[in-house]
Amino acid sequence: MSNNIIMEVEKSFGETIKSFRKEKGLTLREVAEHLCIDTSMLGKIEKNKRKPSKEFISNISKFLDLDEKELTIAHLSDTVFYSIQEEELATEALKVAEEKIKYHKKNNSTQICS
Repeated sequence: MSNNIIMEVEKSFGETIKSFRKEKGLTLREVAEHLCIDTSMLGKIEKNKRKPSKEFISNISKFLDLDEKELTIAHLSDTVFYSIQEEELATEALKVAEEKIKYHKKNNSTQICS
């Protein structure tokens, strides 16, 4: 059974991964070797200098016994935050984006493709 990730707003995706890796007493090399990636790539992900792929998130969640959905949400929230954090209207833009997502999900789910 996977551990729930306590969403800490002050922690980035990379910091979260690093924290759980260290909590389990694993080195960068051990985790990277298990995931079949370069140690430097994992280090860059932990330092938020490289974005993780969906496959990476899936694999590391299984390896560290973390909830994949929550880890994906942590990554997506970082992506949104870092792209609009300096914008004066960021909060309002997020509200509109949420409404757009709801609208498109509703309309795409009722479409019939021929």
